[in-house]
Amino acid sequence: MVIQPIVDIPVICAAHGIRQAVICPGSRSALITIAFARHPEIATLVIPDERSAGFIALGLAQSSKRTVAVICTSGTAAANLYPAVIEAFYQEVPLLIITADRPPELIGQQDGQTIRQHNLFANHIRGFYQFPASFGTKQEIAHATRLVNEAILNASGTVKGPAHLNVPVREPFYPAPDEKLSFSHALKIIEVTHPSAGFSTEYLDVLIREFASHERIMIFVGQQAFDVALMQALEKIREQTHCVVVGEIFSNIHASGEFITNHDVVLTAQKTSSELRPDLLITCGGSIISKNLKYFLRENPPSAHWHIGENPEVVDTYQTLTQKMLMNPAVFFESIADHLKPDNKAKSDYQQRWQMRSDAARKQVDEYLAECQQGEFAAISRIMKKLPHASTLHLANSMPVRYAGYVGLKENVAVWANRGTSGIDGCTSTAVGHALNTPNLHVLITGDMAFFYDRNGLWHQYLPPNLRIVVLNNHGGGIFRLIDGPGKLPELNIYFETQQTLKAENSARDFGMAYYFVNDLSQLDEHLLKFFDPDNGASILEIETNPSDNEAIFTQFKQRIKQLWKN
Repeated sequence: MVIQPIVDIPVICAAHGIRQAVICPGSRSALITIAFARHPEIATLVIPDERSAGFIALGLAQSSKRTVAVICTSGTAAANLYPAVIEAFYQEVPLLIITADRPPELIGQQDGQTIRQHNLFANHIRGFYQFPASFGTKQEIAHATRLVNEAILNASGTVKGPAHLNVPVREPFYPAPDEKLSFSHALKIIEVTHPSAGFSTEYLDVLIREFASHERIMIFVGQQAFDVALMQALEKIREQTHCVVVGEIFSNIHASGEFITNHDVVLTAQKTSSELRPDLLITCGGSIISKNLKYFLRENPPSAHWHIGENPEVVDTYQTLTQKMLMNPAVFFESIADHLKPDNKAKSDYQQRWQMRSDAARKQVDEYLAECQQGEFAAISRIMKKLPHASTLHLANSMPVRYAGYVGLKENVAVWANRGTSGIDGCTSTAVGHALNTPNLHVLITGDMAFFYDRNGLWHQYLPPNLRIVVLNNHGGGIFRLIDGPGKLPELNIYFETQQTLKAENSARDFGMAYYFVNDLSQLDEHLLKFFDPDNGASILEIETNPSDNEAIFTQFKQRIKQLWKN
């Protein structure tokens, strides 16, 4: 017997603009799956592995800027979505998680594939919605309709993120072969209007006066998608006030060429800290990597720190926050820039100090990498310099995202990384989701541990031909040799590095991908020509390096940077 309120879930989704759904096969979720599969306005992808499915949905939602639905069956299948849910929560990416569940009378009764799914993702969810288990009255049907509306609105609201709709389903799960599903046409669709935010004239005057009262102003941009409006506003305010605009590689401000993106190198020597301290710090965006910057700001706190963003949660990363402004950062900076009196000085002393340090650091990094003829650091440098125009770069966690930050970018290349929680579990799957949604080339640079950990991100029927994966294979968790702490311990090899002998060639063959192998960087440029060729389809480029060489190269690099500030 078909349960109409379940069949109508995709109707409400489509009315709210959801156009993609990722489906994991299962019996108890069968009716939900069939309803989505038969809805004419929603494209579906079937991904067998729930963990990969969640991250592929994350990539789809990031690239489309729309809510994506994820459907799975009950039990541990739902639990396997949790890593992607957490990443979506911290990156504020809209997902509608729809899990089938046992009816309430079977919970805790040792029934198969049954766990306590009620509010399963409690600490990392925008909202939890328990679908009714029975529909004997009009009120129960109306309740079900309202819950679906509310879940979608919560996922796609001002502060976006994952919302969880848990749907109890009784047997039989499958409609009869000749049974037709019909969608309702008179469902109530609830809409929410988000008024544009701005300043009152009086409040703007106060902000302008306070802004102008500070001599040394730093704007720091955390992780965020490439935003043309924000870039233009930051360019405008930098030109008018000669403040310092700073960001990391996944802040996506590198295309300007005028902003500081190598602050981690600049701040390697603590003697620079006092003269680079801001009086006013203005932040926006999400997480950062640089421990140097965190330490620098905590040890040299600004007089005032404003954070601009639409999430009301108070996050005080540097322990310096004095004011939080709930508005879109692009709107904020544009409003400030439009009402400031232009600063006619060529450059402020503060900006000159930062720029001088940044230029010296960039020169030193470039010279070192030009000398370096082996290792994964040099490999990433060469790859990033040859990225095709308008491609998208994905950086896996551990060393790839750190190396890339040192190398830097100047091209108009959008950068993505799963830095909401910085796990390695879904880096490949997220890149796949992006590549499925846009025609441009998507290049993932990943380590061997992250690649093999998320191998199932390629286990489906939708392998995008514009996907390119660079696997830096040092046969273990090489980062543990490079960070302070484990590198000198006797347990390094077995308990931290977890050495492995795998190669990506078998994965390429299994999934029908072109494969290129390099263990000598003199071969790299030749392979990159084929690897980046848009006609060669989905490809893997495996670069095999020696972990001891990588350790020596990176240690020498850090020593060279420290020496820079002694000269």
